[in-house]
Amino acid sequence: MLELEHGFRVVDTHVELEPDESRRPRGVGDAEQIEREMQQAGIVQSLVFPAERDGSYLKANNAVARMAVDRSFVAAARVNGARDPGESVTSRLRNVTRSRSDEHTSPDDIEQYAYEDRFIGFVLDPVADGLPDAEVLSQLEAVDLPVITYGGRGFGPETIEETLLDYEFPLIIAHFGGYPLDESLMSETIDLLGCHENCFVDTSFVQLRDPLERALMEHPSQVLFGSGAPNLHPNVAIMEILTLDVPEDAMRKAFSKNAVRVIDELGP
Repeated sequence: MLELEHGFRVVDTHVELEPDESRRPRGVGDAEQIEREMQQAGIVQSLVFPAERDGSYLKANNAVARMAVDRSFVAAARVNGARDPGESVTSRLRNVTRSRSDEHTSPDDIEQYAYEDRFIGFVLDPVADGLPDAEVLSQLEAVDLPVITYGGRGFGPETIEETLLDYEFPLIIAHFGGYPLDESLMSETIDLLGCHENCFVDTSFVQLRDPLERALMEHPSQVLFGSGAPNLHPNVAIMEILTLDVPEDAMRKAFSKNAVRVIDELGP
């Protein structure tokens, strides 16, 4: 496999790990194989977190933290919630009757994850896993670690701004908030960067030249490289950045400098 000689220090802020071999998609390897592909691509460190599943993420988070030991990985804990992230009347009515259960992440869980030193931040996908309630979000603010959120058509930029950006933790919006390849949502998410200094985007699964170049030219300090591995090969993700018509300094910021400002553990 081609090893890229790009001359940049690259850290990856978006890698899913599936600790359960039986749940891995066909062709997706274990942590050792993924780490090897990262090294071949010239990626020196990666932020990893569990793939989607039903119910509690406690076991999956702990398994991913173990997989990160003695590897070029740092782990983030995936969290879930009982609330429907939608803004429709139906969603609001559902949320009136929904409350946190044992399978949902609690404020105590957040505190434990934060002070165990095995996790450097948190990941939430409100469409897949539900939106945490106000108590959990307040605890995320209290521990002040980075939070990665998925966006997309079920949890758009306006809703992200209303539900998450009032809190003071650093917020990284995966896929420019436009998965799958919704350029209008990506554009709206880039607009958020100009209004919120604590808001960042990662480049995983963007694969569109215009939004990548716009974000790197207008907000070079708020773009973080994410490969989306193992679903997208890290070599491909790096080449998408290397072929952009942007200054080398903007690439350097995206590949590592910005991530290190947000996540200390990704530093040299």
